[in-house]
Amino acid sequence: MKLTFLGTGTSSGVPVMGCHCAVCDSQDPHDKRFRTAALLEGNGVRILIDAGPDIRMQLMPFPFSPLDAVLLTHVHYDHVGGLDDLRGFCKFGHLHIYADDITVQQLKLSMPYCFQEHLYPGVPLLKVHQIAPYQSFKVKDIDIMPIEVMHDKMPILGYRIGKLAYITDMKTIHDEALPYLEGVETLVVNALRFERPHHSHQLVDDAIRFSRQIGAYKTYLVHVTHEIGLHDEANARLPENVYFPYDGQSIEV
Repeated sequence: MKLTFLGTGTSSGVPVMGCHCAVCDSQDPHDKRFRTAALLEGNGVRILIDAGPDIRMQLMPFPFSPLDAVLLTHVHYDHVGGLDDLRGFCKFGHLHIYADDITVQQLKLSMPYCFQEHLYPGVPLLKVHQIAPYQSFKVKDIDIMPIEVMHDKMPILGYRIGKLAYITDMKTIHDEALPYLEGVETLVVNALRFERPHHSHQLVDDAIRFSRQIGAYKTYLVHVTHEIGLHDEANARLPENVYFPYDGQSIEV
């Protein structure tokens, strides 16, 4: 299957509004980062992971064809703020949204017009599937295992799909989750910046230690800030088989 990094930036995106650092002023397209999201395609299935406020522009370059599932990691705006912009896909039928109970509850509060008995014409048609950590489900023939990680004190979801693990906004992970990551070959995981600890996000060294802990062969660091540095220079600081991907990059998983 093919995973495309639709966005690799943190909640502010890169460039950051009002900032004129070397990264934010860079003309290298690799230094332009939408909010973190990804598209998994292959074996007759298309799965979107998160739908932040940039999702309309992130999906515009792709063929307009059905999405089989939208997997949400958590309810923060930079991961769900673009759900309404997916309404165009409803010409193919309902959008199937998979999320934990906290996210489902909050979506009903933030997007009540999508959950009323009588829907206003044109609103997104959302079919929400409430999922829970360590209870696998299928999208067509693809098995998906939700895994709980901690975003500071907030439990959120990562996803294990075959030999791919996709985790964002993690600060810590409980030991009981680790067996579900055995055999992962490709890890996508958040790494906010190189220095200055953050209360709810890993730094680069944290992400590398986690990758080695689970034995991933290749690791891609996402949800990064402009403080990560220029793309090429930042990648030169990483060990073998660890990478900062760029927006629009595709990998085989």
